[in-house]
Amino acid sequence: MAASEQLNDIKSKGILWGFGVFLLIVAIVLGILGTWWGAEPGQFNIQDEALKRAEETHSTENIPLGYTYTNTLAHIAEVLLHKSGGYITNDVAPPGLLLDNISNWEFGALVMLRDATTALRNHFARDQSQSEQDADLATAEPYFYYEHNSWALPSTEAEYEKGVESLHKYMERLQKFGGPVKKAQFYARADNLWQYTEVVIKRLGDLSTRLSASSAAGNYGPGLTELEKQAADQKGSTGVKITWLEIDDIFYEARGASWALLHILRAIKHDFADILNDKRAMRTVDIMIRELESALNPTLSPMVLDGSGYGLFANYSLTLANHIARANAAALDLRDIMNRG
Repeated sequence: MAASEQLNDIKSKGILWGFGVFLLIVAIVLGILGTWWGAEPGQFNIQDEALKRAEETHSTENIPLGYTYTNTLAHIAEVLLHKSGGYITNDVAPPGLLLDNISNWEFGALVMLRDATTALRNHFARDQSQSEQDADLATAEPYFYYEHNSWALPSTEAEYEKGVESLHKYMERLQKFGGPVKKAQFYARADNLWQYTEVVIKRLGDLSTRLSASSAAGNYGPGLTELEKQAADQKGSTGVKITWLEIDDIFYEARGASWALLHILRAIKHDFADILNDKRAMRTVDIMIRELESALNPTLSPMVLDGSGYGLFANYSLTLANHIARANAAALDLRDIMNRG
């Protein structure tokens, strides 16, 4: 009897050990996948991607104005959908469910993609305010405004893929010189660029303010006096105070927005080159691009550091806020230059 009990005890311990080993293997696999899926995508060459797309459609001899800009928007969407792990935000299972940093990165890039697509539909592809909108762009823009975290039917990925397809149709019509299909238009004018720059200024200003508010020295948010901060602490209310868990969310959202806007500005520099050179604004765009490139420098810490002032540790939020604020200052200059007669 004692031998039987001892055997059962050994079996139960074996089952527990086996279950423990299984959980350890699952944790290791999820950790590896999480590290791979959570990595920020690298930068891409806008002209190489435009040429690659033209080669796919057998039309490399004709890359018209606006083709590179539109292809950049389409490729940004494709990166969001097809990077390592695919589109993460709407995942409902581990490890994607636990990767909030890359999810916030995706949202930041998506906001910039939406703004640039709206500018293409409402400004760049229209000659005048009374002119007819482009049919393919009128189809593409709403797809990118579909809810960003839908996993049910229709899924976010399916809707964004339709938006990419409509952008590709517009690009094909940009290359046409006649026939039954109406040729698409792209107008690289100063007033069009000025209107888009207004939106960029607001986006960058918002990101810079929220990043500054999430630092250790100012995590109550902007605009609060010392008395208001003391009153919030006494009441035990967070008010607009940025919590420690939200710091990395804002940081990675800003990183995603910087990544997308960097490529959009490179495309603008390419397709708006004539007007930028004519108004001597190319250097201003270069300053914006340089600051956004600096904003995307690799981070050396596995977590977002939140040091204060001249302390021992860096403050990632303030560093990123500085680069975005400088890019915003250049955007203000660009707006003024484009608005001059």
